[in-house]
Amino acid sequence: MGLEITHLGSGSRGNATLLSAGETRVVVDCGFSLKQMENRLAMAGVTGDSIDAIVVSHHHSDHSKSAARASKKWGARLYSNLETAMRLGLEPIAEVRTFEGLERLHISDELSLLPVPVPHDDADNVAIIASNGDGRRAAIVTDLGEPTVELMKHLSGCEHISIEANYDLGRLISGPYPPSLKRRISGRGGHLSNEQTADILAEVLHPGLRSIVLCHLSEKNNAPHLAESEVLHQIGEKFEGVLSICGQDGPEFTNKLGLSEAEPISAA
Repeated sequence: MGLEITHLGSGSRGNATLLSAGETRVVVDCGFSLKQMENRLAMAGVTGDSIDAIVVSHHHSDHSKSAARASKKWGARLYSNLETAMRLGLEPIAEVRTFEGLERLHISDELSLLPVPVPHDDADNVAIIASNGDGRRAAIVTDLGEPTVELMKHLSGCEHISIEANYDLGRLISGPYPPSLKRRISGRGGHLSNEQTADILAEVLHPGLRSIVLCHLSEKNNAPHLAESEVLHQIGEKFEGVLSICGQDGPEFTNKLGLSEAEPISAA
């Protein structure tokens, strides 16, 4: 059974990822307006009413903006942890199904999700490990200042990893942000630098890892070529899959488990 990962867009202005396994479709994060979400899904050949579930990783608006409205309009089950639900003003059971960290979410026989807690300032954030009906796995990991032992354990063995490469340290240090914000971004609860991301990927790299997507790149403190070159410097000789960059304006491509090429999405 296959598993497809399509980033609808990733960055400080919005994040959303479509997971498809058989007839099951799940949106991880819903950080664009409802209209934008529907437009981006349509580009991927998907309608909102075909979405089975929406999972919100944390309450920050670039990940949660239209989640509640989309859930109601599409008839999709909405999931988040309790703190995220409270911060979004959602009522458990009536409006959202709450989960605990490391509690497996059985969406269907074709797809289950494991939320793995990760450190992020002012948020109870989770990474998502998706498993299809055959036990093959993909990861979506953004908005964390450093990896945890638990996260590294679950990344090992994934055939696909989408992970943030938020900033280049040199650009962040010399950039326009005030010192307090620079410290927050580079701290334990901030974001991953290109070098940190490369280190993580080098540690979990295995022959079955066929696709990597670098996402949530800062428009002011990073550039695609910097993120890509840092990661390839660390894993290039051993990695035989495809490395892609997800920008803010998507969707641009779909990754399928086991394949070493991303499938482009036509703008038409």
